[in-house]
Amino acid sequence: MAIGDIEEIVTGLWRWERRPRGLHPGEFGGRTSYAIALKSDVLLLDPLVDGDDDPALDVLDDLVRDRVRILVTMPYHTRSSESLWRRYRGAKARIYGHPAVATRLSDVSGFEAVTGGGHVAGIARFHSIGRPPSSQQSIEIPVVRALVFGDAVVDTDGGQLRVWAAPLDSEGRRQWWHARYLPTLQRLVELDIDHVLVTHGRPAIGDGKAALQRALKSAPWQRPERAVKRTSPSARSEGGSSLS
Repeated sequence: MAIGDIEEIVTGLWRWERRPRGLHPGEFGGRTSYAIALKSDVLLLDPLVDGDDDPALDVLDDLVRDRVRILVTMPYHTRSSESLWRRYRGAKARIYGHPAVATRLSDVSGFEAVTGGGHVAGIARFHSIGRPPSSQQSIEIPVVRALVFGDAVVDTDGGQLRVWAAPLDSEGRRQWWHARYLPTLQRLVELDIDHVLVTHGRPAIGDGKAALQRALKSAPWQRPERAVKRTSPSARSEGGSSLS
């Protein structure tokens, strides 16, 4: 079911996308957000809205129940978390993510740091990525059998999940990939998941585990040259990306 440009992709799981101005149709760089409506909680995952008039807010307002929990995969994906926290403070809204997410907030009173292995009320579990762990984390939502990624795994607009990282163009990079990075993604395949929710592109629904396995068997993917030029070098993350 779709309401405006926000769609319910499975029961209780909503998706919407916001595309930066100037992004060409079909070009990589859209920013995907999710809402999961549970019995008493609503989870907002890397949420992005275009101000108070964003049509997604009508749906989100209707979904809100006893509590709103805003889950952030990485600091660059803090997006509209703070404004939504303010909007839903009456629903005991809180923001959860890596400690570095706090650097993106002007008011940290509604923020709670969660690192790899940490749980949020038994509803969500954060998983670290990389060794040593980076500030980017995947988020598992067991009740809907879903795993959420920030920039580590993306849909390349061809309906295919890929790991987004810099080229393996040196022995040091190859050693890092095989010894320190890839194994931390491979262990996520063992989770009990059906869906992989990527925050750039379309999710893998129903066959998420298989789609993730295929992504991990492929060489890392790099964003197209035009997207690279739009992103300043200072903003690039270890995973080779920084689109919010």
